[in-house]
Amino acid sequence: MKFLTVIGARPQFIKAAPVSRELRKTHEEIYVHTGQHYDKNMSDIFFEELKIPKPDYHLNVGSSSHGKQTANMLEEIEKIIIEEKPDYLLVYGDTNSTLAGALAAAKLHIPVIHVEAGLRSFNKKMPEEINRIMTDHISEYLFCPTHTAVKNLENENITRNILNVGDVMCDAVLYNSTLSEGKTSISDKLGLERKGYYLITVHRAENTDEPENIRNIIEAFSKIEGKKVWPIHPRTRNVLSNIGIDLNSVSDLIVIDPVGYLDILALESNAKKIITDSGGIQKEAYFLQVPCVTLREQTEWIETLEDNANILVGTDVDKILSAIKLEVAPSYKDYFGDGKASVKIAEYFNKEV
Repeated sequence: MKFLTVIGARPQFIKAAPVSRELRKTHEEIYVHTGQHYDKNMSDIFFEELKIPKPDYHLNVGSSSHGKQTANMLEEIEKIIIEEKPDYLLVYGDTNSTLAGALAAAKLHIPVIHVEAGLRSFNKKMPEEINRIMTDHISEYLFCPTHTAVKNLENENITRNILNVGDVMCDAVLYNSTLSEGKTSISDKLGLERKGYYLITVHRAENTDEPENIRNIIEAFSKIEGKKVWPIHPRTRNVLSNIGIDLNSVSDLIVIDPVGYLDILALESNAKKIITDSGGIQKEAYFLQVPCVTLREQTEWIETLEDNANILVGTDVDKILSAIKLEVAPSYKDYFGDGKASVKIAEYFNKEV
């Protein structure tokens, strides 16, 4: 069978790697890279490190408004589907690339496979929430990472072809964390001691596009005692520059360009705590058993909240500081599967042959 896989953002590269390894053992797969993440450090390095096959098509859409970006993807993906005539179209997660791929396929009557289906934050102000809801409702096959995700779909009367396979990001972390141990020297380069720093990532529009929110976040960072490392997203860097925020005013803050997956895994696993607004990094923190502080009011990964393994703080300065100071000792559970989600996905379609 022929699978056409649409990816475009850092988390999707990570999720696609283990699934592609399994699918390509018995099937043909065509990669479409939308170019939603286009910076070398946000894109190319992931293909190199994770040994993901080079994209067959690169749309180079770059950054734009949600409507324009999604429309450009939709137009180009439609052309590729017509040319390639795949049996299935495969999408991951909740980005504009996800929705564009799913819409293009559904309108051409190509069955859509959604990996990481059923997630809900119940906040429709988040563009990701709209993307994941719409993609789930037009998908033919829905592979869920958790039992909660299955229940969310059932609550929306989606009941066909649902399978809880576990989380493909768990597969990736288990596979790649061992690789990172001998192939990255990022901690030495930055002069970091194990459990001697906080790791920061901030990129979501709800934080970066609201000046008050990002100012609160930076204020909190300035009050956190100890070394802090921030691999900064290019868009976030531009936002801070445009509103006149100088990160040099934050003591003990090391600002670096985005890094590859093996480097970020090393930074995550050795951090004292992780401060983020990323859905994927919340999970990676949980898999690596590193306490997480999330700069959001809701999360689609509710399992991570147990025992304060992950604490939601929004952009409230006092809440951020309180969560940083809180000593936690969570009991991390296997809510996200056994690290064989990608094998289960491939086996499902091997039976369809």
